[in-house]
Amino acid sequence: MPESRIVINTGPLLALVAAFDNLSVLKSLYKEVHVPAEVGCEILAGGTSGFGVTQFIDASWLNKWESEQKIPLFLTNILDRGEASVIQLALSENIKTVCIDEVVGRRVARLNGLSLTGSVGILLRAKREGLLSSVNGAVQKMQKNGIWLSEKVIDFALRQANESDK
Repeated sequence: MPESRIVINTGPLLALVAAFDNLSVLKSLYKEVHVPAEVGCEILAGGTSGFGVTQFIDASWLNKWESEQKIPLFLTNILDRGEASVIQLALSENIKTVCIDEVVGRRVARLNGLSLTGSVGILLRAKREGLLSSVNGAVQKMQKNGIWLSEKVIDFALRQANESDK
């Protein structure tokens, strides 16, 4: 059964597009997936390649906020606008879980009493729920599409998914 609500940052959205070629796994795992306006702008800017833009636009079921968050100075001083907006939206809308991959953003989210997941956490949950056959295959697709993951994170993910030969 899908958990209720989550707020997601740019990095995990792009990582999931890299792994699945779309964002539908989020729809299967959560009743509501919230994307702050700041994150939407980062995605729609598309970088040099436009990676993920089409998939983001096609995911009409995402709750894409149109107004920017009023972000307190303490968040903007230590985080980028995307991470800060994810945390602020979660706090202001009483959403308990955020999806952030960056270490500092995760630390600040924890300090604010939020539950955390990241792109690898989504992969692991998708496998547990039968939505993904191979975490290793998804990680390889992520890397092929330019998503960087440390060896430590990859080893952890493969061990958790019972796909490690170590």
